[in-house]
Amino acid sequence: MWHNAYYLVPGVLLAAAALYAWQAKQAAQRVSNPKGLPGRGIALLEAAFLAGGPGRVFDTALVRMHRRGHVVVSRSRLVTLTATEPVDEVDGAIVDAIGPSRSRDLDSLRVAAMRAPAVQAVGDALAARGLLRNPERLRRARTAHRTVWLAVGVTAAFAVAAPLLDSDRPGSDGPALWIPLLLLALGLVSLLVTRPPKGRVTPAGRRQLGLMETGTPWHPHHGAFVTGADAVLLGAVAVGGLALLGADGLGDAELHEAMLAAAAADQSARAVAASTGTGSSSSGTSSSGTSCSGPATWCGSSSDSPDSSGSSGSSGSGCGSSFSCSSGSSGSSGSSCSSGSSGCGSSSGSSCGGGSSCGGGGCGS
Repeated sequence: MWHNAYYLVPGVLLAAAALYAWQAKQAAQRVSNPKGLPGRGIALLEAAFLAGGPGRVFDTALVRMHRRGHVVVSRSRLVTLTATEPVDEVDGAIVDAIGPSRSRDLDSLRVAAMRAPAVQAVGDALAARGLLRNPERLRRARTAHRTVWLAVGVTAAFAVAAPLLDSDRPGSDGPALWIPLLLLALGLVSLLVTRPPKGRVTPAGRRQLGLMETGTPWHPHHGAFVTGADAVLLGAVAVGGLALLGADGLGDAELHEAMLAAAAADQSARAVAASTGTGSSSSGTSSSGTSCSGPATWCGSSSDSPDSSGSSGSSGSGCGSSFSCSSGSSGSSGSSCSSGSSGCGSSSGSSCGGGSSCGGGGCGS
């Protein structure tokens, strides 16, 4: 029976890979600060991040600042700051990104603001509540699942090689066939059990988006400068995006054109980064915001503590880059995306939203 020792190595490798993948999957599904769904009372920028990732947060905040008369956006995509009284940390991040010159081109401002800790922290807070999946943990779960595939491949290789190694030994019965068959069966079961969750938006997040998309048009019920017609407008930007809203709905064709052009430039940059291999590959389906290098997306805080993922001004993500969402293109493109599709929101693709109209990958923008 000594020849059956050939299977000790693949057996140990398979067991270790399955355990690692199981733990990584549990971590990806863990909710550090569980609460009930906020329903239609969700905060404006949280709704924007859930539906479209960091890009949608930036679009919503910039439209809010424009409506308050705090910024002016020209057709040439130059943003000029006219007031410096931010209403929250995200507004403050935009003001800081514009800088002391009080003007900056919209394309670079969008990327800088999406990387800001205040914007990243909005996604961390949603992940802590179980509405989004942390992109770093989701990437780790997918990597761990691939190690199970590797272990199954090694087991199959040993199953073929072991009889050949014993073929030149006179009187050898050869290794037992039931051992590799059992290991392969266990490997296939492990692949099913440790399969990582799909998409950056969780089932709870999709239910939350569904609550906002049924009944009357959603608008925020609390927060600064979100009453009356502005509340309805900002709610439409947050949940549906600028493309879905249209120039007439926004009420400013020049602003609408400039912001859509900036979003398109960001998507093109992400496409180039993906084709050249410089961008992160998405976990949800198209881009993973883990390396934090490249076009801006959601990196996600790696901390499991509820405090670290709260929506305070600084997030533990240290992201300088990307949001890959589970599903959609980046937040400003206009359609809120479905998480089950792929592509990504960070988020990560059009946006990250779960039960919405689009569905596609690359979300994190």
